[in-house]
Amino acid sequence: MARFVLSLCVSLLLVQVASAADWPQWGGGPQRNMASAERGLPPAFDPGRKRRDRLGFDPKTAKNVKWMVRLGTENYSSPTIAGGRVYIGTNDEDLDDPRFEPTRGGVLMCLSEASGELLWRLVVPRLEIDRSKVSEDFDDMNLGICSTATVDGGRVYIVSNRCEVICLDASGLRNGNAGPFTDEAKFSVDVDAPPVQLTARDADILWRFDMVRDLPIFPHDAANCSVLIQGDVLYVGTSNGVYDGKVVLPGAPSLIALNKHTGKLLARDDSDISPRVFHGQWSSPSYGKIGAREMFFYGGGDGVCYGFELLGSAPREQTTLSEVWRFDANPSHYRMRDGQPIDYWALARGAKKAEFRGDGQLISPSEIISTPVLYDGRLYVTIGQDPLHGRGRGAVTCIDPAGSGDITQSHCLWQYTDIGRSMSTVSIANGLLYVAETWGKIHCLDAMTGEVQWVYDTADEIWSSTFVADGKVYIGRRGGMTVLAAGRQRRHLADIKLGSPVWSVSAAANGVLYVASQKNLFAVQEQNEIPPR
Repeated sequence: MARFVLSLCVSLLLVQVASAADWPQWGGGPQRNMASAERGLPPAFDPGRKRRDRLGFDPKTAKNVKWMVRLGTENYSSPTIAGGRVYIGTNDEDLDDPRFEPTRGGVLMCLSEASGELLWRLVVPRLEIDRSKVSEDFDDMNLGICSTATVDGGRVYIVSNRCEVICLDASGLRNGNAGPFTDEAKFSVDVDAPPVQLTARDADILWRFDMVRDLPIFPHDAANCSVLIQGDVLYVGTSNGVYDGKVVLPGAPSLIALNKHTGKLLARDDSDISPRVFHGQWSSPSYGKIGAREMFFYGGGDGVCYGFELLGSAPREQTTLSEVWRFDANPSHYRMRDGQPIDYWALARGAKKAEFRGDGQLISPSEIISTPVLYDGRLYVTIGQDPLHGRGRGAVTCIDPAGSGDITQSHCLWQYTDIGRSMSTVSIANGLLYVAETWGKIHCLDAMTGEVQWVYDTADEIWSSTFVADGKVYIGRRGGMTVLAAGRQRRHLADIKLGSPVWSVSAAANGVLYVASQKNLFAVQEQNEIPPR
């Protein structure tokens, strides 16, 4: 009997260990699927009674909340969890540190996974550009750090609100100021401000690569790429975009590769993505092995999904990223009408007029804002536009990524067009694909066939992506969060109000669900029985 009990305990322990893991990057892994194997996550939680203080809620009255912390006033970065730490980006609007004056810049927070205690933070002032010559659209929106951190060993990689690729020590300055970058005291303040006195709660920058000045590129609205790491190489989207409807730097790269140890530029694309960009470039690269070929995938600001050859190792001399294939994710009638190209910007500007908001049936080309997801040898991608452009038709496409050249006609496995424009990266679990459209509907499709299983209308605006874990679909929206049951039958579990919109994607690690609203980060764990409402 003792031997049986011991065996049972070991088995239970192995089950718990198997379902508990870190979530160290956007999508949890390089395939970027927004689905987790975590178990025991609650179907609902309550942030507690509202309170007129910085936190905004009374933690003593919260239910199923392990801890909560205040962010800034804007959050688009999703939490990543690795090595006992939680990383999340925000803005500096609510920065509670007398050493820094808010500059409409960004902050990366590193928190204790166990308690939510602030371990260290990186403060990044606004982009230093000549504002008499360019639009104030970029970096004046107070969006902060939108990039979701990628953790690799003891290093953390982000793209800052100033369009810098930054490598950080996961321990911050607690273990000293490692180089080669050692000017953190000046980095975190405006160019004319005096250096700050550093503390153990400040970030330790190991190296930085300034894409605006060193490439150069012209970012639009936000720099939010989440870097992909494979081997010794970082793959990064540059955010090169437009100003007043025109591409400022058509010869700038859309993608680059850097040495992850030094930040040295290894390669850049020489494709025609940049000159064809509609608006901005907000997708992140994903990875996959197709047969014997290792590749990375990218959703272009021109509405085309690309497959690139992976660099086998860090080359000694700068080279060019090799395009393997391209797939136009816009159905042909979204681009052409009566033999003429449909004008993206004419319709985008017209969206401010009431007649263009209408029923969502407006047909026009869109960019790829989401990240391509590889699942079971197939690639899935959505198309959409800036929500300010109003409603319109979108598409979800399943691509066979094994081809070469232009594979638009030959490698489309299925395409679902009964969906509005979407900024969402898909989540796939147990053969079912879940995806949200910007104007509130959540679609469940058979991942193999594209056949619709159900549609749920939140009647709310969605800038987030679906996140699937423990038989539940979690989705952020303007009014908070909606929770649905995963599976072929549509079932609503809960609507949760969090005091501000939820624009970031949730994450789960080691038995805890992480939900970030615009102002707070909640670590959600089953603690008290709470009925769905």
